[in-house]
Amino acid sequence: MITSQLKMEELVHKYNVAAPRYTSYPTVPFWDNDKFSSKDWTDQVYQTFEESKEKGISLYIHLPFCESLCTYCGCNTRITKNHQVEEPYIASLLKEWEMYIRVFQGERPLISEIHLGGGTPTFFHPDNLKMLIEGILKHVNVAPGSSFSFEAHPANTKITHLQTLFDLGFRRLSLGIQDFDPHVQFVINRHQTLEEVEEVMLNARKIGFESINFDLIYGLPKQTRATVEDTIQKSMRLAPDRISFYSYAHVPWIKPGQRHYTEADLPSGAAKLALYNLGKKLILEHGYEDVGMDHFAKREDELFIAFQQGRLHRNFMGYADRFSPLLIGIGVSSISDAWGAFAQNVKTVEEYNKCIESGVLPVVKGHLLNEEDLLIRRYILDMMCKGKVQLQGNGLLDEQIIAELSDLVADGLVSITGTLVQCTTAGRSFLRNICMAFDQRLLRSRMQNQLFSQAI
Repeated sequence: MITSQLKMEELVHKYNVAAPRYTSYPTVPFWDNDKFSSKDWTDQVYQTFEESKEKGISLYIHLPFCESLCTYCGCNTRITKNHQVEEPYIASLLKEWEMYIRVFQGERPLISEIHLGGGTPTFFHPDNLKMLIEGILKHVNVAPGSSFSFEAHPANTKITHLQTLFDLGFRRLSLGIQDFDPHVQFVINRHQTLEEVEEVMLNARKIGFESINFDLIYGLPKQTRATVEDTIQKSMRLAPDRISFYSYAHVPWIKPGQRHYTEADLPSGAAKLALYNLGKKLILEHGYEDVGMDHFAKREDELFIAFQQGRLHRNFMGYADRFSPLLIGIGVSSISDAWGAFAQNVKTVEEYNKCIESGVLPVVKGHLLNEEDLLIRRYILDMMCKGKVQLQGNGLLDEQIIAELSDLVADGLVSITGTLVQCTTAGRSFLRNICMAFDQRLLRSRMQNQLFSQAI
């Protein structure tokens, strides 16, 4: 057990190492791209489609455009104020989707989930979003109880965005808040006022949106305990249904925009963990439940209900209240998941349009999961979504995992009873580190310090 604050500080120092976020296993840097082909991908897509028709497909649509660069952002974006890019990009998206429809060999897929991510989906004019979604839906059947959601910037989300998407079946909205403090917003170049956020929420509630999520980040430049507490308290007054309280990932070698400030501006180690613990404490005190790494929900929200019922899932979009074996990502840099294989699209708009114009799927890399990958993937998903893993009696592999967990057990972060591995209450702050003990591809490599952000 952790017996003192000094002990916690020692643990933070020990475990604050580069670590994946585990939205997939294997993680993207360890994909075997040289063993992967576009035909491998479409064959796996069709196989998974045939085997899981009744579960439906999740569809992720990446809309990369933003009018300004948020310097903290790690997403694939294209900065422009030229809105003439909207219609040509939508045309390409619809052509890519039609390619997948052909992969399904004429059968109408059942859609369980659609998520519009970015970039800034509300960069697009509402009429163009309508054209996109109607173009997608004309080829499909929509599952009862489907979940349609989109990400929005509070400063540019108009009531027409909300009404148009609601009329198309969207019921969930995720607002990118990050931090309400004006100085922090200035440093990260992300500006929205409390009044703008409140107006969007009031409009969304009035129209009929059923679930609103706030994205908040801890560890941003110039954040302090006072600014985090103020942000959380303001968020609590607005009462979103879900809160994603993410750790800032500082990777300036990948995202040069993050060089707008230096490491000296960032809370790190114990100071950063203290911000998380403060925010988490305040969120829980206001009646939210901890459903997984960085995610909180009200008890009546579907995400918490899924957690209670043991059906919480984690994918490239984060935590989800449903599991679809087939997730298709369309658009620039989108990642798709056919359970036995992953694929990622090309990362620039120019490359993407060129592929679409040539009539080929814009897949640039991928990975076919072997038997060990599938087992480790299940282990990591169970730890991320349930906080426990039942080892399957795989001899040497399980012995190696238990050996890797030994320090975590000694530090009170994990308990092992027979073949059951469980995360402790203290261990929830070190979930990424715990998952690393299962990650065979990472353990075989010494590249991780250049690939991932710090675990804390």
